[in-house]
Amino acid sequence: MDENNGYNYLATCVKNLFSRTLSVSNCVPQHIGFIMDGNRRFAKKHSMETKEGHEAGFRSMSKILELCYEAGVDTATVFAFSIENFKRSTYEVDALMNLAKERIRRISEHGELAQKYGVRVRVIGDISLLDKELLNEIRHTMEITKNNTRATLNICMPYTGREEIFHSMKTLLVSDDYHSRNITEETIDSHLYTANLPPLDLLIRTSGVTRLSDFLLWQTCHKDVVIEFIDCLWPEFGPLRMAWILLKFAFLKNFSSGRKPFEDDEFENSVNKKTN
Repeated sequence: MDENNGYNYLATCVKNLFSRTLSVSNCVPQHIGFIMDGNRRFAKKHSMETKEGHEAGFRSMSKILELCYEAGVDTATVFAFSIENFKRSTYEVDALMNLAKERIRRISEHGELAQKYGVRVRVIGDISLLDKELLNEIRHTMEITKNNTRATLNICMPYTGREEIFHSMKTLLVSDDYHSRNITEETIDSHLYTANLPPLDLLIRTSGVTRLSDFLLWQTCHKDVVIEFIDCLWPEFGPLRMAWILLKFAFLKNFSSGRKPFEDDEFENSVNKKTN
């Protein structure tokens, strides 16, 4: 066994150990959001074409999702393509669309993730902006995985959090039971793209950037959501780093009832005790 194969075998063993441990802990986040940032910088760093950086990002996504589903995560929501990304060069946009088409086709034809883990695939966002060929692949994949009940994969493309909130309000306004008195946080939530799914527990963003970039804005506002900003590029973010984040989350949930230590109210109480 050469060095690379030996490392891959060891990494697989460690990943399997982590996932089995987490799956029986009952402290696994049920819904994780991923801002997969850094593909273009990864390509530049390694003197690749931009599309090669995006391909490396898709490979990383598959490995991360495998670990998540093995550990017992119910829903993963990945930010694949922002509506704002249409402003990039035609070459890059076309490359991303072709890559998305290929990956979605592989999910339906070869059973990657969907068959192995019983994953229902959903593409959410303003899909009317996509070309007909890609839309056909999306509809086909969503149709053949719609009865999978073990887990859900939301692929956000093209998507922004503001458009999702606008979509929710627009859907409410045209509904038969619309009345301003009936609009509550719960009714808005029930018309989001993520309606009827577990609430967001954990949000992860790579590349060292500390902003949400218009992703899951409504869902992330809940005080119990844990946000992890990771200082590495997405293609460099492997299963072992993901396992460590899941372990931290489990520890936090188990010993702090799912709350971050020293939240605002706790900090204020500790200050008041010291000053009184």
